[in-house]
Amino acid sequence: MNRTYTNDRPARSRDGRADAGRGGSGYGSQAPRRTGGPVRSGGYGRRPAAVQGEFALPRTITPALPVVEGFADLDMPEQLLAELGRQGVTAPFPIQGATLPNSLAGRDVLGRGRTGSGKTLAFGLALLARTAGQRAEPRQPLGLILVPTRELAQQVTDALTPYARSVRLRLATVVGGMSIGRQASALRGGAEVVVATPGRLKDLIDRGECRLNHVGITVLDEADQMADMGFMPQVTALLDQVRPEGQRMLFSATLDRNVDLLVRRYLTDPVVHSVDPSAGAVTTMEHHVLHVHGADKHAATTEIAARDGRVIMFLDTKHAVDRLTQDLLNSGVRAAALHGGKSQPQRTRTLAQFKTGHVTVLVATNVAARGIHVDNLDLVVNVDPPTDHKDYLHRGGRTARAGESGSVVTLVTPNQRRGMVRLMSAAGIRPQTTQIRSGDEALNRITGAQAPSGIPVVITAPVVERPKRNATSRGRRRPASAARRTPVRQSGFGAVA
Repeated sequence: MNRTYTNDRPARSRDGRADAGRGGSGYGSQAPRRTGGPVRSGGYGRRPAAVQGEFALPRTITPALPVVEGFADLDMPEQLLAELGRQGVTAPFPIQGATLPNSLAGRDVLGRGRTGSGKTLAFGLALLARTAGQRAEPRQPLGLILVPTRELAQQVTDALTPYARSVRLRLATVVGGMSIGRQASALRGGAEVVVATPGRLKDLIDRGECRLNHVGITVLDEADQMADMGFMPQVTALLDQVRPEGQRMLFSATLDRNVDLLVRRYLTDPVVHSVDPSAGAVTTMEHHVLHVHGADKHAATTEIAARDGRVIMFLDTKHAVDRLTQDLLNSGVRAAALHGGKSQPQRTRTLAQFKTGHVTVLVATNVAARGIHVDNLDLVVNVDPPTDHKDYLHRGGRTARAGESGSVVTLVTPNQRRGMVRLMSAAGIRPQTTQIRSGDEALNRITGAQAPSGIPVVITAPVVERPKRNATSRGRRRPASAARRTPVRQSGFGAVA
């Protein structure tokens, strides 16, 4: 059945679907005509209420395919199904079960859900399944995943690598802070799927090392942060270069007006899957606001850091992060700093040490608020309260991932209380509020705080053994940079992002 759209953008036709104008996603004056057919819940009629600061979700014209309960019910290559079993991924998360039947059929997807809800496999399996069996020409990838940060790019790459390998697809990671020459070489080798941050991908395109005109499937992960970080002009310029009839998948924890622009312009009749970004946090995550006097805040922070188990502590500035990290090391706490002033190799090494337990406290700016997954991380502490409710949700999203439980604690001094009430209201969260002092039983009960040892510690980089040469490698010199590189094994990425 043909449907007429009231905008003037070029028509798209994909997999036998009706022609659809770009941007025809059911907004305002550009809303497509309703032509009958089954009505999806939340589809026609009154739009669902938007979370504060967000736009109303678009209406879907074509009914979504039914949710699946198991991966075996999906039309995917046997190799991918077998790899899911090897990775111990037994059943789809809700966002996967809802979107995969549709994305595998070529539909555009708009997914909203808090971090840790399973978005990586939700888009990754569809992209790999639909690209399997194809071969990319040099510099001309077939699939593109755009992400806002280097850490998230590496996490997505690590999560999807075993699945890509199972269907013989090549991945290339394109991010700043690393050798652009090596990344260009990977693209010249014919990578089918590129995971990229917008700035570095634009640099490689400007150098003639990459062309996007063969990209048939494009994913935007954490679209709201890309908008917040000022990437919108680069993102739209990149999306204008991919195949106009291609498939688009956009995933975001929040949907503000900047993301609305992307949805209007680049998604056609998307399948919408929305989970209230604070809903999952309410059931699997505890939220505590701890009222503390400014003079006692540092002592309370140090006692929380000395707890048993890992913790991420967020502060506003690089200087504050470095200062607290050194204070914790002097107090006997195994802490390390992570912020934008660190080189990418330093950031990668710090994350590896945190994941292995060599470091127990990660002190970070918002650079760690997205793109980091660590198993069994049950506490996040906002030493400096965030100023935006989206930052609060993303910081907290480092814990209680993949159905696990966790706590988010925010230290609030008297002059910050009113702002914190407004922020929690915007986030849709009702925290437990407690007045605490360092050494209090309440502080121990909520966070596991304890007195630090007071014996200063020094964090050293782990020693990496060089593999012994075998007969096949004898006589070949290993590049010095490769010999120095510290391998990073990241576990537990299977079904989360």
